[in-house]
Amino acid sequence: MEATLFTLPPPSATAVSLKSHFHNPLLLPSPTPTTHRKPTRPPLTIRSAISRTKKEETVETVKQQLQDCHLIAGINYKGFTVQQFQQLRTTFPDTTKLIVAKNTLVLKAIEGTQWESLKPCMKGMNAWLFVHSEEIPAAIKPYRTFQKEKKLEDNDFSGAVFEGKYYPPEEFKALENMPTRVEVYAKLLGSLKGPATSVVGTLQAPARNLVMTLKAYVKKLEEEGGAGQ
Repeated sequence: MEATLFTLPPPSATAVSLKSHFHNPLLLPSPTPTTHRKPTRPPLTIRSAISRTKKEETVETVKQQLQDCHLIAGINYKGFTVQQFQQLRTTFPDTTKLIVAKNTLVLKAIEGTQWESLKPCMKGMNAWLFVHSEEIPAAIKPYRTFQKEKKLEDNDFSGAVFEGKYYPPEEFKALENMPTRVEVYAKLLGSLKGPATSVVGTLQAPARNLVMTLKAYVKKLEEEGGAGQ
């Protein structure tokens, strides 16, 4: 009788064979790995260029508003809604513009100008009021009314510059109670001697030069009075 020899495969081959031919019901199949694709984004250089362009446009817009500007005031707009901004813009006269811009960009636009005094209110979130009229109280009043109606006590003026002087929030009463140009003229016509036409003729200077103009006119009257004696 011939002996039959059995040869066993190497251990590694056995392990592979068992795994391939027998299924263990207690083992769950391993999940198929999935790949998550990240959303495609524009190259950083393009995004940076777009951001830089928008900043440059904002600075240029502010510089344009500085032309023939009589007053710049900051308004703390933290918590404002888009609808509130839209409503607020409609309350101002055509000579007043409300612009939302970052403090750093406004600071860059006013650098080297008479408006640099505005630096103390470059804090927090500001909307900027550019007044292109000498009627300062009429430009400020719309926001005071809006602030009261909407109960925005915490959203006060953050500061303003008028005629090169900085006005903190606690000194805004001086701006709000400033007499109008018409009121100044009426008072002068009632108090100064001489023909009304000559008085009006001397008052054609901007508001910031009004005091100097009045002093010059008073001096002229004194000299004329002294010469007549």
